[in-house]
Amino acid sequence: MSRPPLPPFTRETAVQKVRMAEDAWNTRDPEKVAGAYTSDSRWRNRAEFPTGREEIVAFLTRKWARELDYRLIKELWATDGDRIAVRFAYEWHDDSGNWFRSYGNENWEFDEHGLMRRRHASINDLRIDEADRLFHWPQGPRPDDHPGLTDLEL
Repeated sequence: MSRPPLPPFTRETAVQKVRMAEDAWNTRDPEKVAGAYTSDSRWRNRAEFPTGREEIVAFLTRKWARELDYRLIKELWATDGDRIAVRFAYEWHDDSGNWFRSYGNENWEFDEHGLMRRRHASINDLRIDEADRLFHWPQGPRPDDHPGLTDLEL
């Protein structure tokens, strides 16, 4: 299975890869998201360390059961060869209606088929008022005309 664009990444193909990942995560479909990773992909996400697609699917299923009305924006930070560094922010609320904006950085490493074999994420949560939300679009991928992180000064 191949997932273009393939490494080594140029700035343009890395931006494309980042947007593809953002769009997939905004579907909140664990199976779809997990399909972009190698069968033995290794993650560090906060204090969890899923390995392989089955554990990734279980992790994402738990995540999106807890993080409701999830909306994510990713932005390329840097790229070199088979690696991409990303910064991101996402908004969500818990089952009590408390809103959060989560900020983070990810380091990605890809295999020769364009599948991600490593994902290291560092994430911090900031509680926000619902009136302070900035990510407003229908559930699913972010519309092309919605501002990105730099435009939102995040």
